[in-house]
Amino acid sequence: MEYTRLGSTGLQVSRICLGMMSYGTPSWREWVLDVDASRPLVRSAVEAGITFFDTADGYSLGVGEEVTGTLLREFFARRDDYVLATKVFFPMSDRPNDRGLSRKHIMASIDGSLRRLGTDHVDLYQIHRWDPETPIEETMEALHDVVRAGKARYIGASSMFAWQFAKAQATADLGGWTRFVSMQDHYNLIYREEEREMHPLCLDQGVGVIPWSPLARGRLARLPEERTTTRSGSDPIADNMYTESDDAVVRAVAEVAKGRDLPLAQVALAWMLHKEAITAPIVGATKPGHIEDAVAAVGVELSDDEIAALEAPYVPHPVLGHQ
Repeated sequence: MEYTRLGSTGLQVSRICLGMMSYGTPSWREWVLDVDASRPLVRSAVEAGITFFDTADGYSLGVGEEVTGTLLREFFARRDDYVLATKVFFPMSDRPNDRGLSRKHIMASIDGSLRRLGTDHVDLYQIHRWDPETPIEETMEALHDVVRAGKARYIGASSMFAWQFAKAQATADLGGWTRFVSMQDHYNLIYREEEREMHPLCLDQGVGVIPWSPLARGRLARLPEERTTTRSGSDPIADNMYTESDDAVVRAVAEVAKGRDLPLAQVALAWMLHKEAITAPIVGATKPGHIEDAVAAVGVELSDDEIAALEAPYVPHPVLGHQ
C-alpha cells in the first residue's frame, strides 16, 4: 500500500479508502452485509495496509457506523493508527430537524456519530450534500465549532457544484472558520464531469479529492452481459445515472485489461489513481476480490496510449450525484 497526504494537510491516508456503506444491516439495502459477514472483508483491508475508512450516519440509519466502530476497534490496537471519516446531511428519521446542515442537526449528529462509532473524535467530518435550506454561514460556523471542540480533526464536503464549494470556502475565510480539506465527489471513467470545474478548483486550493463510486457502482468491473449481482438488480439509483451508451467505456476498459491480463476493476482504478487531483478513491467491497483488485491497482502503471484509449469513448453527461 502507498500513502499520501490528504490535499495540502499533513494527514497521511492510504491511496485506497474502504467505503463502509456495504456494512450494516440488510434490512436497509439487501446487498448490505451484517457485522459478521463484514468482519473478514475489513480484516483483509487492514492486513493489506488500508488505513482510511469512510462511513456516514445515514448508512443503514446508524447501524453502519456501529459496525464500522466495532470492527476498527477489533483490528487496530490504537485509535491513531487509522483515519476515520463520517458524514452528515441525509434524514435519520421523519422528524423535521433530523436532517440537513443546520447548527441544531450538526451538533446533534456529531454526538450521535461518535457514540455509534465508539470514539471521541473522527478524523474527517463531511457534509454529505449541499443544503439549500440552511445559510452556508450557519453550517460553516457549526462545523468550525465541532473542530474546536475536538470532535473532528478536519472537515470535508461531498458532491456539489464548484461555485457552491468555492462559496463555502470563502465563507469560512471571511468568518475565520475551518476550511474544507477534502471533496468527496462522483467521479469515474463513465462520469468525468468533475474534471471541468471541481478538480481544477481542488488542485488550486490544495483540497484532496476522494471520489465515490470509482467503479460506477460496479459497472466498470464487468462487461454489460455479466451484470448479475444482487446490487445490480436492485439499484434504481444506478439505473438513473448510467445508460447503455456508457457501455463503450466499459468495453474500452476490457480491451486494456485483456492486453494486460488484469481484471477490469484494476484497470479502471489504476486510471483514476493516475489523475493528479485524486488522493484516494473510496472503494466498496462485498467480496474478497474487490479489496484485492483495489489494492493491486495502486501498483498498476498505465501508458499514455492506454489512458487515451480508456478516455476516448467518453460521452458528456448531465450533472449527476448532487442530490
